Amino acid sequence: MTVRTRFAPSPTGYLHVGGARTALFCFLFARKHGGQFVLRIEDTDLERSTTESVNAIMEGMTWLGLDYDEGPFFQTQRFERYQAVIDELLDKGLAYRCNCSKERLDRLRDTQMAAKVKPRYDGHCRARAVDPNAPHVIRFSNPVDGVVVVDDMIRGRVAFANAELDDLILRRSDGSPTYNLSVVVDDADMGITHVIRGDDHLNNTPRQINILKALGQTPPRYAHVPMILGADGARLSKRHGAVSVVAYRDLGYLPEALLNYLVRLGWSHGDQEVFSLEEMIELFDLEAVNKAASSFNTDKLDWLNQHYIQHSDPLRIARLLSPHMGHLGIDPTEGPDLAEVVSAQAARAKTLTELAAISAFCYEDFAEYDADSAKKHLRPVAREPLARLRAELDMLALQDWQQETLHHVVERVASDLGLNLGKVAQPLRVAIVGRAASPGIDITLQLVGKPATMRRIDRALAFIDARAAAVN
Repeated sequence: MTVRTRFAPSPTGYLHVGGARTALFCFLFARKHGGQFVLRIEDTDLERSTTESVNAIMEGMTWLGLDYDEGPFFQTQRFERYQAVIDELLDKGLAYRCNCSKERLDRLRDTQMAAKVKPRYDGHCRARAVDPNAPHVIRFSNPVDGVVVVDDMIRGRVAFANAELDDLILRRSDGSPTYNLSVVVDDADMGITHVIRGDDHLNNTPRQINILKALGQTPPRYAHVPMILGADGARLSKRHGAVSVVAYRDLGYLPEALLNYLVRLGWSHGDQEVFSLEEMIELFDLEAVNKAASSFNTDKLDWLNQHYIQHSDPLRIARLLSPHMGHLGIDPTEGPDLAEVVSAQAARAKTLTELAAISAFCYEDFAEYDADSAKKHLRPVAREPLARLRAELDMLALQDWQQETLHHVVERVASDLGLNLGKVAQPLRVAIVGRAASPGIDITLQLVGKPATMRRIDRALAFIDARAAAVN
């Protein structure tokens, strides 16, 4: 048997991280077993489905690198096929027309609720002749006896009594097919062998199995993935922060970091935390997925993202960082090589947006000093070291403006003045960066370049003089 999985989002919004995790699990399972991964767009909700949402889903999938083998297939392009299946069920007496009014259905529900009975359709129209030319829906004749057993690959055996399931609607009064009908037909026609989806669909599964059996089809294996929760224990939503895959991209996360984080939400392999995509494919096992819901932990995602920034090819990170520099109004071609900046700064940033922000000083003068850093390091006592440094650095030719030479200059000034290196390097760092944190002072000087270094030391000297004058 060739394994075939599918990811089937509804295009009514962005690609949620919960959906992305489901897509990842489907992708990994198919790849592990040498199968195919199918993308299907379930757009039968004509009022809410939009082209923009389709594009957002595709954009998110592409960014994550979840390549599908077939699709995307659109349900709105298969309405004739769904109608043919409905006609087949009608002909076999396995479906029927229903013209119950909304008022009758409301009364039925109210009566059942008052009697503390689970609300469901009572089969009123099963044996009635309903005019096919008058407004009506088509309902499935669900078996009334027996039990539907779902041998779930994550949750284990789950049984549903048919008496608890109602005759669900297959076609609405406007002629459009419902979710449960279209999903069943698609899974059968596309040869889906394993349905991996959120556990909010578990209650649909016995209904779908009954329809599949009515059509003479063998149901696929099911695996229902627990939901993702926010830190407060509620289902993850916008109020917890970013939940869109594209939003995480725009916030400066790497796709491999988000994939690595998502695969660990409910699945583990010993104590291993960092997984390459190849390792995920090799090691992933649906039966090792936890039954309990998982909580989204942004701190853990940040840790992984920093790991990947720090250990990835600086040239690749530079390419991904470039748009974030552009968002700050910085053209990274007008300054040091961005890959060199990445090499110097990678260990200091959790996201690409943070990396861009802390690297802006390499390309443009900063607006103001960090107040605490200036108060501590740009004091009158720092004036002589800065002035000596300026004189020494000004004598260097541009071709000598290299890390080793710059380090020797700073060391020599500290030695000549009888100061430890920090008493010289820290005022210089604040002068040229604006704060007391940066890479080593030598690489920082090299990245900033000679003209900007001279200009910023002059500014720092003026700042120190102005503070001294104000005190006096």
